[in-house]
Amino acid sequence: MEIEVVTASGSRSVATVTANPNTTVGEIKKQLNKLKKGTYVQRQCLRLSPKGKALGNEETVEALQLKSGAKLYYKDLGPQIGWKTVFIAEYAGPLAVYFWLYRRPWIFYGNLADSTFSPVVHWAVACWSIHYIKRLLETVFVHRFSHSTMPLRNLFKNCTYYWLFAMYVAYHVNHPLYTPPCSLSFVIGATAFFVCELGNLSIHLALRNLRPPGTTIRKIPMATRNPFTLLFNLVSCPNYTYEIGSWIGFTIMTQCLPAGLFTLAGAYQMTVWAQGKHKLYKKEFSNYPKCRKAIIPFVL
Repeated sequence: MEIEVVTASGSRSVATVTANPNTTVGEIKKQLNKLKKGTYVQRQCLRLSPKGKALGNEETVEALQLKSGAKLYYKDLGPQIGWKTVFIAEYAGPLAVYFWLYRRPWIFYGNLADSTFSPVVHWAVACWSIHYIKRLLETVFVHRFSHSTMPLRNLFKNCTYYWLFAMYVAYHVNHPLYTPPCSLSFVIGATAFFVCELGNLSIHLALRNLRPPGTTIRKIPMATRNPFTLLFNLVSCPNYTYEIGSWIGFTIMTQCLPAGLFTLAGAYQMTVWAQGKHKLYKKEFSNYPKCRKAIIPFVL
């Protein structure tokens, strides 16, 4: 059978491809690329309607109920970059920026840099390092991505957010005039940080085991024998819940306003992501647990 591919804006003909019931969307994209009518596969987006949902590469012509003469709508997503590359740049930057201010204070504070730093300052850089080193290691060894690439423009947007916030937080925590919190606040904050970091890692490992290597299979995430994963019984995205908990702990531990603002900004964005994933889970799985919230148990 023949399927016509047209532009999503204007419905201008791009090419006519040949297919059979078992032909996948990914194979159609490869045909477009070979015909020099489309860019590389990761940059292409095909839809059933001009403003419809992007079709997955594994979906077949038969499953989409396409007949001979049917139309698919094509959109160029623009330059792409690998998710791993983006994550590594996002997370390596804050690590380097924070260490730069920590190890070279005289560049930023002049003669004040000769002041004696509180032990909290050293604990703060240790916690910051643990968090971002963990993220880097998870990116390389743990995460399995359903999409291999993302728009290149996101690299600059995401890096700007992470790198500038790292500088903002580090500048204040490492400032010679920084006033540390009381011992009780430090202990409570540090304990919350380390517990939530372990919880976040546990959730990422559990999510990794849901998806076999090289596939995009999706399953309902469930608690495992690891007690940290019990949070799956209450929320759809406990990795975000633990992530927010880590930064709340860091904020309490340092009692630094920029750290609090970083926590609020991150919490807002993760709440948006969590609500989107929660809706997707409920739509995709008819037996999805009704008692779960998106990110905050019993509340949101």
